[in-house]
Amino acid sequence: MRITILAGFAGILLSAGLASAAPRSAEAKPPNILLIVADDLGWSDLGAYGGEIPTPNLDALANRGLQYTNFHAAPTCSPTRTMLMTGVDHHRAGMGSMAEAIGFNPQMRGQPGYEGHLNERVVTLAQLLNDAGYATRMVGKWHVGYEPADQPVGRGFEHSFALLPGGANHFDASKALPVDADETLREDGRVVKWPAGRYSSDHYTDRMIGYLRDLPRDRPFFAYMAYTAPHWPLQAPDDYLAKWAGRYDAGWDTVRAARVARLKSLGLIRGDADVAPRPASVPEWSTLAPEAKTRHAREMEIYAAMVDNLDHNVGRLLAAVRATGRARDTVIVFMSDNGAESMIPQASRLPGLKEWIASSFDNSLPNLGHARSYTGYGPAWAHVSNTPQRSFKGSAYEGGNKVPAFVVVPGGRHARVDAFAHVLDLAPTLLSLAGVPPPAGTYAGRDVLPMEGRVIVDKRGRAVGADALRVANGELFGHRSVRRGALKGVSPWRGAEGAGPWQLYDLSIDPGERHDLAVSRPDDVAALDRLHADWTRANGVIAPSLKAPTYGDE
Repeated sequence: MRITILAGFAGILLSAGLASAAPRSAEAKPPNILLIVADDLGWSDLGAYGGEIPTPNLDALANRGLQYTNFHAAPTCSPTRTMLMTGVDHHRAGMGSMAEAIGFNPQMRGQPGYEGHLNERVVTLAQLLNDAGYATRMVGKWHVGYEPADQPVGRGFEHSFALLPGGANHFDASKALPVDADETLREDGRVVKWPAGRYSSDHYTDRMIGYLRDLPRDRPFFAYMAYTAPHWPLQAPDDYLAKWAGRYDAGWDTVRAARVARLKSLGLIRGDADVAPRPASVPEWSTLAPEAKTRHAREMEIYAAMVDNLDHNVGRLLAAVRATGRARDTVIVFMSDNGAESMIPQASRLPGLKEWIASSFDNSLPNLGHARSYTGYGPAWAHVSNTPQRSFKGSAYEGGNKVPAFVVVPGGRHARVDAFAHVLDLAPTLLSLAGVPPPAGTYAGRDVLPMEGRVIVDKRGRAVGADALRVANGELFGHRSVRRGALKGVSPWRGAEGAGPWQLYDLSIDPGERHDLAVSRPDDVAALDRLHADWTRANGVIAPSLKAPTYGDE
């Protein structure tokens, strides 16, 4: 099948084998697992993370379990989902760069780790759980493979309703972005249509509730609920749009200042924390013309409506779990796949995107947020969503990959976890909670890679495995990062200029990455550079072409 370049870029510039399960004692009852992923949700958008948008259902989960304040993903969607499903770094698991970006980089094509889908060197969490007796269900955004063997049905999910590319119209997900409109949705591998006018978060939740109602009673379940909200295009049901009308008229400077104050009062950032300033490209709100203020306020109203609706649907999903009688035996995980998205799609440099939007949608102010509109909220509001972090989705700065995340284990207690944690940790953690061993070198007759993450939650719901000097590396689109404890190096990709010099930040006192210490601490820079060079070689990282489109720079 032909891969849609623009569809896969929707968050950026746009098989099963048989393996024996480990024996369990008669007393050991494996937990059910509900994994919920939001798309492009910023770190401070939820109430539990200082946001002004009421999110009572998600806040209640965060306040029941382990709330992570220093959890990291990849800077964009498909690399994060690759690591989430496999526990293996995306450079080795098949998504060294996003599949759509590989098309612009001939030096990546055909290279190990750059297949553009989950490769045969990895085993998914769903496959391992299914082999161990779990009923496996998936609904929503997939974005880690288009061919049948790479779709959910080929990667361990018994039943699935999946959007294959990176995004779509929220009222008609059969229309990806602007082509292959009839090939985006699969139900158990079969092409299906979107019900006319149904809103994405509502319909995805309906489908998962249906799966939960029909689960076999004698098997634990693994349910992967992958929402596409609040990824652009910004669209929401009419009643939610009306609810948020006028709520952001004060503008982004006032809203962000209020978030900073709440974050400090909640103890999520220090009182003397140096937060990231407004990006240089974003004007002060007071300087805008009245019509510009009205439009920008409307964009954030729509975004808030999407988050509000998302929380409502999480509440519906949790009620459905309770209705099965299994809530007390269910582990619940929530996370966003990356930081907030700054791109404005109707001004995108992606070939054909802005022309398609101009010819197919009505972005007049009265229509904004409805099914026939197509917009994003831009860097100013993304900066608010990522408070107090610097930059946005796609970037190696914290705004690209620091995300809200929490884990609720039956019988566990609430705790705030400030130690560094990573999406790579979730697959081994969930396997551990389920009593299922990770892959040990081979699977279904083929060699496979070991999982790289750590178990970060024990079976009593306590945080484990904290390491004050943990080393973590990253790269995407040429943007590089390396950290050891709170000390972090960032090397932004400068397109035709290649990789920029290392910058150095102490995140313990500078969460906004404002003060570059590279000149004053050259020994630390050299040490981090060596760590990153070793990681680059071990993972087969390939730098992008100097002529390839750039993404993620400020």
